Amino acid sequence: MDGLFSQVAVLGSSGVLLCAIVALWRHGIGAYISAFKWQSNVLAALTAAVAYFGHDYDLYWVAALMIAVKGVAIPRLLTRLAHRVGQNRESEPLVNTATSLVISGLLILLAYTAARPLQTLSAAPTRAGIPLAIGLLFVSLFVIVSRKKAITQVIGFLMLENAIALLAVLATYGVPLVVELGVFLDALMGFLVMQIVLYDIHDTFNTLDVDVLNRLKH
Repeated sequence: MDGLFSQVAVLGSSGVLLCAIVALWRHGIGAYISAFKWQSNVLAALTAAVAYFGHDYDLYWVAALMIAVKGVAIPRLLTRLAHRVGQNRESEPLVNTATSLVISGLLILLAYTAARPLQTLSAAPTRAGIPLAIGLLFVSLFVIVSRKKAITQVIGFLMLENAIALLAVLATYGVPLVVELGVFLDALMGFLVMQIVLYDIHDTFNTLDVDVLNRLKH
């Protein structure tokens, strides 16, 4: 049973990481939103699997909330935001697609090196997925620093939050339900605040391009 549990953890973690890499490969804002939506749904499915194999039934509620908040509500708000500000493409990222994919591969290799001490200390059947969770952490940070549109940087931040949730699920089978509820509330409130700020920036400067906003300072 532990062997099957480990394989499910690795498969689910790979799917969550793959969604972040797909986002780097595509340029459309809609593709970024879809990648985040699918990433959240795969993470929810993995959380439900951990609940089943780990006999931690509170995690079923966490998985359901994850689908409701990150798989449905936030993607819809992101789509409405993109339509309102007229952002359709991340046409000229700071790092081009080919280089981004190469850097992502190197970051994942670095994650395997960084995760080795954690894997040694952990006895959980899910420990094989920990390097993939740390890889998602690094790739999400790269999305934030390498994209020029504020909306894609927000999506990178949301993927970073997914990476932390994935690491918590794999390393500790999640945290208590009340803490998870607080995290979901913080994530939703944080996103709503960022949405309001983005609306204000767009209404004031008629752009969400970070390069253009930086030039306004000079």
